[in-house]
Parts: sequence; structure tokens; C-alpha cells
Amino acid sequence: MAQTALSTQRSQPAARRRVLFGMLDADGWGWAWVKAVFWFFLIILLLGYIPDRAYYITVQKTVDVGLLAWSPINFCPPFDETLPCPAPTGATLPWHNAPEQIRLPAGRTDGAGAVIGKTYFYAGGSDGQAAVASVYVSHAVGTGNLDTWTEGPALPEARSDAAAVAVGNTLYVIGGFGPDGKPTNTVYSLAIANDGTLGAWNTEDALALPAARAGASVVDVSDGLVVMGGTDGTAATDTVWKSQQDSKGALGAWAQQTPLEEPNVDGAAVHEGNVILLMGGTNAQGTVVATVQKGTVGGSQATADDPNAIIDPWAASGQTNLPAPRTNLSAFSANGSVYVQGGSDGNGPKAETWWGEPGVSGAVTEWHHLAPTDLGAGLEGAAGVASGSHAFLIGGATASGPTNDIARANLAPEPPFFQLGILGATIPALKLDGEIGQQIGYLNAAGVGTVNFVLLLLVGWGFAHKERVREIVAARRRRRD
Repeated sequence: MAQTALSTQRSQPAARRRVLFGMLDADGWGWAWVKAVFWFFLIILLLGYIPDRAYYITVQKTVDVGLLAWSPINFCPPFDETLPCPAPTGATLPWHNAPEQIRLPAGRTDGAGAVIGKTYFYAGGSDGQAAVASVYVSHAVGTGNLDTWTEGPALPEARSDAAAVAVGNTLYVIGGFGPDGKPTNTVYSLAIANDGTLGAWNTEDALALPAARAGASVVDVSDGLVVMGGTDGTAATDTVWKSQQDSKGALGAWAQQTPLEEPNVDGAAVHEGNVILLMGGTNAQGTVVATVQKGTVGGSQATADDPNAIIDPWAASGQTNLPAPRTNLSAFSANGSVYVQGGSDGNGPKAETWWGEPGVSGAVTEWHHLAPTDLGAGLEGAAGVASGSHAFLIGGATASGPTNDIARANLAPEPPFFQLGILGATIPALKLDGEIGQQIGYLNAAGVGTVNFVLLLLVGWGFAHKERVREIVAARRRRRD
């Protein structure tokens, strides 16, 4: 019987297909992971990112496409005037003086400025000779504009260099120099009704300061008011008092808090986060300082009865201090930044505007300055008021004396309408305002998302029916030929 000899040659395994420029096995786990990651991001792109951009391109002025990163090409709107392009974070637009018809009726400095809703107040102040009792009132009109100032209800007695703060619908004017030029301990309040009408000034006898003060600073905290420093008529003091609200919102008698690190008068205070920053001012020796004193609201030693007490010691550091000494300066906070304007260095009014962003601890690591945002002429004793995206400096004194001028700045420079970055771009968008714009934006997002979902379904069907797809493609080629 015939025998069949076995072959001595080994059978060669079938060659495995390579992909991605030969780097990966087409049937291996590496290529499977690459495909999985690709489809994961593609699905997020089609069903998440692109519909999101479709909404924002409808309602915003500009929209970012991709990861913009650093941008070597920027086109900024003329609205930003002479600011760098793009404008630095926190920068304001340049300050502009108001037309004559909407300036204060008379020159005033060291008055109490505040805003409640759309109503702006300028109470008391000095005409350059003595304290006055006049109160001027204006209202917001349009976008960031004020109406003509009119006479409001006069203070019960003339006051200048008083501390002022608005709490809810009530304005408080605290202490200040009286008509005899001496500090007072009075607290006056004025309420505004829901329809915008003004009541009469009340003398809050139960809220009188423990001692007379002028040039003090005040901030509101979540459960009351805090008054810091001021002069007793002889020198700057370091006293800190707090008035706590009860369950009905009524302010109680002033309670002593931890004193300032150094006495202060004519400083400017803001409350940001859980810290109070008292900036600049004059110390007990009459020296103008650049010191920024930081007080913690509700620190480690606060009690359950007064969780927002200022009990921890006040602190100051060279890192947070102002770039130069300033007293009788203006200040306000907005959008997480603190702004300081003008003031005197002891020799006359200055024009610089500085701003900084306090960190979690309240420290301002850097004060920024741009020449286009300076005030032009030096200004001290102005009342700084911020509302929404606009800020106002009301009155004050130049080198020539008290002024009736109003300076206004926009706190929201516009971003570039076109940026070409390394990994993306900013392009103009439609900006359809109001409820109509939002609804159209939602429809655009839903429409784009639906189309992309259908495309994904078609792609999935194609991968599941490859032979059928090849037949359709071949048929279309034959028909075209």
C-alpha cells in the first residue's frame, strides 16, 4: 500500500494586518483602544460640544471654537477705546466725565454716596468751607447713565466725612463732622419704598456710636455693619465696632471688636469673601500710609451667638499693601476684584486707578495699573459707587477745590470679536437678546444635536452592514460612469 510522506516544511501563519502606519495590529487591543477613544470623543463632540456652541453662538457676542490657548492675533472692538487688546482681567474702561447737565448741583467733597436699586444718593459733604446737610438724588437711566440730580430730603444736621452704607432698602449715614467741625456719634437712616419714593431721615438713637468718629470706614456683613477707625477729633483711632441684626433684621447696639493693627482715618474699606480690607488712610502720627489691613469675618474664635464677629487679630503684609501711600481715596469691589481710585499722597490729589484680585486668604498678590484708566486730574474725597457693570465717582476735590463732576467707567471691557489661537479661535456670534434669543438658541442646539444623532445612527448602520455599503458605493460609481 502506498504511503504518503509528511511534508518537512512548516506551515507559515497568515500575515496580520497592520494599521496606523504599521504601528499597531489591526486585531490587537492597542488599535481597539485607539478606536474606542476616538469614538468616545467624537460622540461628545457631536452630541455635547457642537450643540452647546450652537446655543452660545446665538445668544453671545462672541463664541470660542476649540481650545483658544495663547492668541497671537486679536481684533478688539472700538468700545474698549485705548485699552490693551485683549483687556487684562479686571480692567475697567477709561473714566469719562459726565455732561454738565447731569453733574451735582454744587461742588461737594467728602460726602456719602450710595445706590439702592436704581436710586443714587449723595448725602452731605463739604462745600469747601463747612459741612452741609443737602442731599442729592439721581436715578439710573438707559445703560449705565444717570438722570439729572435733584434735591432730596436734607439730613437732620450737616455732616461731612461720614461713613455711609446701604443695607436692603435703607441708607445709613454714620458719624462724620458736624457743622461745628467736630466729630459726631449720630447715625441717620433713610428708607426707600418699593415704588422708589423716599421717606424722611430718622435719627437712630439706639444705634449711636459708642464715641464720636469722623473719617471712619464701614462695610456691611451678612448679619450687620462693621465700623472701623476714624478720628475722635485729635487723632486716628483703632476702634472696630459691629452692630448685629436680630432675627427681624433690626440692627442692635455696637459691640467692641478686635482693634485695627494700626489707627486709621480716611481709609477705604471693602468686604470681599470672608475678609475686610481697609486700604490706605492716615495713621495716628498724621502720616499717609499704603498699608492694607485685613480683618477676618467670623474667624476661628467667633462664637455661635455672633458667627461673623471680628475677633482674630487684624493683619497687614507688604505683599498686599497699595503701590503708594494714599488717603481720602475712593474704593469699591465688583466681580471679585477690588478697585482703588485717586486719593492724596499728603501733597495733593492723585489720579491713579489700581485694581487687584484678592485670593482665598484675602491677600492681593499684585495691584494692577493701566495709564488709560487713570482719572486725568487728581481727585480725592470722591464717593465711589458701583452698580452692575458700571461705577461712578461722585464729587470730590481736585487741586482747585470741591467739584460737582461725576466720573463714570464701565467695568466690563468687551473681549476680542476675533482671536486666532494656537488650538482654536474666537469668532463673532449673533447675540440675540432676551427670551427670544434664548428660545432660538435652544432650538438651534436641539436641531444640531438631532442631526448629529441621526448621523451617528447612519454611521453605526454602515459599520454593521459593510457589504451592503460597498454595494451601494459600487452602484453609485457605475451609475456615475
